[in-house]
Amino acid sequence: MMGERVGRQDRLFYEFCHEDRVPADHLVRKLDAVLDLGWLRSVLAPCYSHTGCPSGDPELMIRMLLIGYGIATRSAPSAGCARRSR
Repeated sequence: MMGERVGRQDRLFYEFCHEDRVPADHLVRKLDAVLDLGWLRSVLAPCYSHTGCPSGDPELMIRMLLIGYGIATRSAPSAGCARRSR
């Protein structure tokens, strides 16, 4: 069963406002401004069962993967420099 993001889910997390903490030029904001994954749920719907426990929101999962990939890619050169200096 395909899950979906319901509200802000404040009960699950600490009180935290991203608007106050994430700089305007951060990768997360840039990605959010250009990435439209509204079509993703309809494409993936046939892959999910109609019974059982709901999954995580597929759009949120893809966004998290892309951000993780972007951050890891940006840090790879610095990780290589750290290994060479030892």
